[in-house]
Amino acid sequence: MPTSIAIGADHAGFAYKEAIKTWLIDHDYTVEDFGTYSADSADYADFAHPVATAVETGTAERGILVCGSGEGVSMTANKHQGIRAALVWRADLAQVTRQHNDANVLCLPERFVDLDTAYACVEAFLNTEFEGGRHQRRVDKMSC
Repeated sequence: MPTSIAIGADHAGFAYKEAIKTWLIDHDYTVEDFGTYSADSADYADFAHPVATAVETGTAERGILVCGSGEGVSMTANKHQGIRAALVWRADLAQVTRQHNDANVLCLPERFVDLDTAYACVEAFLNTEFEGGRHQRRVDKMSC
């Protein structure tokens, strides 16, 4: 299980980022918060890039990003080679994207899931292992 998590959000994901950060700390994860640090308008790419870089370079084992739809942070993080950012809105999706895609960044849509669902997605993402095997071959084909 990962122990170090990079987290970030824009203004539309700020409230959940703060709640998830507290949840992670309460569950003994080491968290590096890349912002935003308020609900003031902010650009999602300014937070998605540092989180993706932390995961890409091994500074963090996994990343969590939150924005209004989850799409902007997902698209931005996936620009990084070696990042497999997955937009999820149900815990079973978080689980299968770990099992089959070895996702290393979880992207959540604050405007479309309740906080309990977000927590369940985080828990599934952090506690599910990659299955490897036939899935490894497919993951190996993702990079350009």
